[in-house]
Amino acid sequence: MIDGETGQQLGVLATPIAIRAAKERGLDLVEVAANVDPPVCKIVDYGKYKYIQEKHKKEAHKHQKASKLKELKFRIGIDPHDYLIKIIHAEDFLCEGHKVRIQLQFRGRQMAHQELGYELATRIKGDLATVGHPDMEPKLAGRNINMQMSPHPERQRVRKFRTAERMKDMNHVPHANDVNHNDDDHDDDAHDHADGE
Repeated sequence: MIDGETGQQLGVLATPIAIRAAKERGLDLVEVAANVDPPVCKIVDYGKYKYIQEKHKKEAHKHQKASKLKELKFRIGIDPHDYLIKIIHAEDFLCEGHKVRIQLQFRGRQMAHQELGYELATRIKGDLATVGHPDMEPKLAGRNINMQMSPHPERQRVRKFRTAERMKDMNHVPHANDVNHNDDDHDDDAHDHADGE
């Protein structure tokens, strides 16, 4: 038995004795751990104890943000400027705790160069590696390559790009030169640009 006010252990007592000890103080005997031997009980004001438990439950629930699945579409041969805008949106979504589904779209004869789609998928994974991880690897489905990413735990997320909100505040138009990329997967022969989806 534990004194709920001081946290002091009062030893192992027979149930009738423990109940009497609680009543003598004008308090209640509450079982707090039934699955141990012997079970653990506390002498507490049950109404107050229940209120504190509910309060903790609500606080924990408040901190659990509802996760949504966001979707972003990239075209093979996407313009560097459009790529940067979309990758910033993806980073924002992951930092907010949402999952992100990436769809890479082939048009016309681009299907003959599927390796360009996989290269773009690898680049996206690399750019988002500090805030998320793939839970569905790039996979061809029809004329698209699909990939899904989930956010890292909140403490492990590190932004690589400036947020879209900050860019708006600065009235800054993002340019590919704002970020250093080790590779350039832009296909010079493809002239398709992202349509801002």
